[in-house]
Amino acid sequence: MKPIKIVMPISSDPDAPTQSLLGLGALAAELAAQGVSVRELFARTGLDASQLEDPHARISHRQRLAIYRNAMRLAKRSDIGLLAGARQRISDYGIYGYALVSSRTFGEALMFSLDHITMAGPAVRQISFRIEHGTTAILRSHGLDPLGELLPFAAEFWRSSMTAVFSRILESPFPSKRMIFPFAAPVHWRNYERMFNCPIDFGADRMEWHFDAKVLDLPCPNANPITAKICQQLCDVVLTEHPGESELVRRIKAACLNSPSRFAGAPEIASKLGLSLRTFHRRLAEDGQSFQSIVDGMRQSIATELLENTHLAIDQVAERVGFADATSFRKAFKKWTNRSPSDFRHPTAQRPAASPDA
Repeated sequence: MKPIKIVMPISSDPDAPTQSLLGLGALAAELAAQGVSVRELFARTGLDASQLEDPHARISHRQRLAIYRNAMRLAKRSDIGLLAGARQRISDYGIYGYALVSSRTFGEALMFSLDHITMAGPAVRQISFRIEHGTTAILRSHGLDPLGELLPFAAEFWRSSMTAVFSRILESPFPSKRMIFPFAAPVHWRNYERMFNCPIDFGADRMEWHFDAKVLDLPCPNANPITAKICQQLCDVVLTEHPGESELVRRIKAACLNSPSRFAGAPEIASKLGLSLRTFHRRLAEDGQSFQSIVDGMRQSIATELLENTHLAIDQVAERVGFADATSFRKAFKKWTNRSPSDFRHPTAQRPAASPDA
């Protein structure tokens, strides 16, 4: 299993209808138990309550946040996110849920869930996965600032939902070790430890979920390779029909990440996809894309994660994102971020003040 995995579940266009409504049924059910109708939950979102029953319905990121905002305003209890997430069942996520539960091991289920994360409707712009010291697996959420006041609710609903689903996949409590949140403890903070059964850190500078890495090797009690394959193929079809990016771009990214020589050149990737180099570039141009921009975006995301979360030397980071030497990597990183890799890794480092006599 790769030590670092990064997914970007949200389209750059907040109004693009790229997300399914899977999982929102649990939120509607919890609000109904508090006397709030689905019609109220969907008010002023441009959506109709009947779409909850439509597996092909799609909403935008902006519409999802509008639903969350309504839920916060209408709920009778402050811990609505935790309570709604705890209601999640495998069936609430349709074929995505069945693909997870029928996977051979939990590690395979988790990797599939991340590869198809748009179907689960996360509200953050990027999610990364890594393993530290071989014992602790860490899911980290990035791009939180746009959520503003919705961050606590979105975090509670997402973590509670995934804890419920993962526990149902394993048919046993999920072994969380620690949860870290970048906001102050809410009034219902005691419910966090009861819900997640692990220590909770509030007011941190990041949002992470730590759990026992041993769970990745556990067999799923309901594993079924035939069911898993069918469901996974159906999930691929769903994502292809309603992509946040074109199928070609998704295939290019997968081919780059799975290539023995990571970030292989356009000729090799085109060959892997069964396309002539000329056709490869023409189809990308039709999508308003270039191979170099796709690769640069992936390199930047992975380099950022390695600089933030590992102690790898700059030349090691450069090698892992496909640069021949650290000098070329530094130039590229400066172009992407207007910061050097060292400044990015140590943003608060202070230079010594000059002497008054200098």
